[in-house]
Amino acid sequence: MPDGSLYGASLANPPPRKGRGALSNPANRFESQSAVAWDDGWGTLDAAFAAPAPLATTLTRDSSRSAITYNTSPDLGFDRSINAYRGCEHGCIYCFARPTHAYLGLSPGLDFETRLLFKPEVAALLTKELRKPGYVPRPIALGTNTDPYQPVERTLTLTRQILEVLDAHNHPVTIVTKSAGVTRDLDILARMAKRNLVHVCLSVTTLDPALARVMEPRAASPARRLMAIGELARAGVPAGVLAAPMIPGLNDAELERIIAACVANGATRAGYVLLRLPLEIAAMFEAWLHQHFPDRAARVLALVRETRGGQLYDSRFGKRQTGIGPYAGMLANRFALAVRKHGLDQGRSGAKGLDCTAFRVPPSATPPAQMALF
Repeated sequence: MPDGSLYGASLANPPPRKGRGALSNPANRFESQSAVAWDDGWGTLDAAFAAPAPLATTLTRDSSRSAITYNTSPDLGFDRSINAYRGCEHGCIYCFARPTHAYLGLSPGLDFETRLLFKPEVAALLTKELRKPGYVPRPIALGTNTDPYQPVERTLTLTRQILEVLDAHNHPVTIVTKSAGVTRDLDILARMAKRNLVHVCLSVTTLDPALARVMEPRAASPARRLMAIGELARAGVPAGVLAAPMIPGLNDAELERIIAACVANGATRAGYVLLRLPLEIAAMFEAWLHQHFPDRAARVLALVRETRGGQLYDSRFGKRQTGIGPYAGMLANRFALAVRKHGLDQGRSGAKGLDCTAFRVPPSATPPAQMALF
């Protein structure tokens, strides 16, 4: 195969598509074969690479028969979550959830942003699971894998339907999102907040709108996220900030400014996570860096490796969220100082302290058996 450098633009890393984060659609790790774009010398790829065609978002029904997913990870502050969507249109290049698309036979690249699955019966499934004998309520986390308020939520309203069920039965919930769309549900969230049933966390990665547009092409602008924190706070809904991911040499210098800006808008809790690059994401992120920030790509990657024991990722529990080494330690100290300065609580979700005692079991959908009347 000819060296791609002989044919102008790198064939392995085509120019970005408008409104999309990934540069390509690499094969997932379960496929035995992969395809590589190759110009055979006749210029067949010139037009496609010069102006890549826009990619529309497609939706497929998810036939899962459960709503709640349970986990035992010591790195997480919750043991259960709901994801009404698989894939996320926000297109964040660094998203740790991208590799989950491989389980669907799809690519963690552009497929993850454009080929979405949704659970139309998620509210009914949730009600059924809350009704199970022996169910013990603990805060349910929304936004743990893909964003519950990504653009398709505007029309599908699955997250709102979930909140309606949880509100009706006094079940606590935490939300993490990059979208100002969360304010659409202020009516429900304010009611739940009065009963100590909800905490919302806005993920703010940068205050620079130009950088945000490149890293998170279809997420709300930083200014809109700050406004959302303010609207939540004024409505009495506890709101926090998740400064994540912190990317060494790219956005980590903003950590203190992000926290200060969010506090100024009403945030009462803060958390951060170091950049995570599991599985297919490492190569995708590296290609993205060289495309958008060629002047600092080598430096950023070197710093990432410094925080991951010489690799681009370390998946060990207790290390994957915060990293290791001097640079990671400095970031942790800076965060601790900022939290202390502003008098904030630590923790991403705010699940601790929510009321789990007021839960009401949903009534049965079928009439009680005759003997139940005696």
